Amino acid sequence: MNTYDIITLTVNPALDKSTHFKGLVAEQKIRCSEPRFDAGGGGINVSKAISRLGGSSLAVFTSGGPLGKMLEELVAKESIAYQAVPVQSWTRESFVAVDDNTNSQYRFGFTGGEITDEEELTVLEAIANLKPKFLVGSGSLSEGISSDFYQKVAEIAKKSNSKLIVDTSGEALEKVLQTGAFLIKPNVGELAKLIGVERLEMEEVNDAAKQIIAKGGAEIIVVSLGPQGAVLVTKDNYEFVPAPNVAKRSTVGAGDSMVGGMVWALSQNKSLKEVIRWGVACGSAATMNEGTQLFKGSDAQRLFDWLTNK
Repeated sequence: MNTYDIITLTVNPALDKSTHFKGLVAEQKIRCSEPRFDAGGGGINVSKAISRLGGSSLAVFTSGGPLGKMLEELVAKESIAYQAVPVQSWTRESFVAVDDNTNSQYRFGFTGGEITDEEELTVLEAIANLKPKFLVGSGSLSEGISSDFYQKVAEIAKKSNSKLIVDTSGEALEKVLQTGAFLIKPNVGELAKLIGVERLEMEEVNDAAKQIIAKGGAEIIVVSLGPQGAVLVTKDNYEFVPAPNVAKRSTVGAGDSMVGGMVWALSQNKSLKEVIRWGVACGSAATMNEGTQLFKGSDAQRLFDWLTNK
């Protein structure tokens, strides 16, 4: 079996469907364009981002029913190596529709089917057997999966000497900090919750992140600031990178693209300054494309060069 420096884990993947229509009118049949289908879900999107930068990874994800089979075919079409863990519940769908009359984007997400305790254990065993250099746990948890799932993944990562990158929220993220991760990527609101305050101002982000780092919750915290950019914090460093001004067409997958860019840069032994620039470049590039397509490698490279030379 091939070995991979980067493994991505998605326990609640989605078959992403996107389309266009003209005019949203209640109780009338809305005519839509031919749908586009993409493989989606946090870790799968991270693997797609890494692939667009010329890197490689193994995507591990749950797969159930006909939609799961279609998801697997779409991942394979992207030339991404994968390991699908079969589950009884059907893989969920997500739906993005753009009204061409107003350029408004409507995003609909469905909850994932319930994962049994036995299926959860199978996922954890699959991860424990891989022992990558970087392990990325990204996305929401399916119904039935315990809130300490990513904490269990963190414990596996420690035993395997893998560097764990986690991109999730709420209780699942809070529990990860009890074991510790290499890198986490909260937004400002999530960071505030992690330290027990209602909100944070920009000038408070550095100190808030360092509180978590000092307690061993993470070595690196990247705080997403949305259209303002992002900051990377370690116990000794603070790097702010503003987001480049681009024509935004969709925000779907921007956060996952950011994580993918950073993980790829880390795997290439880039400096932390380059890591956060690649993250912002890929996240911004993803907003330039419609629907669920993520970004083009050429756009990410151009934006990275701009951030480096500005």
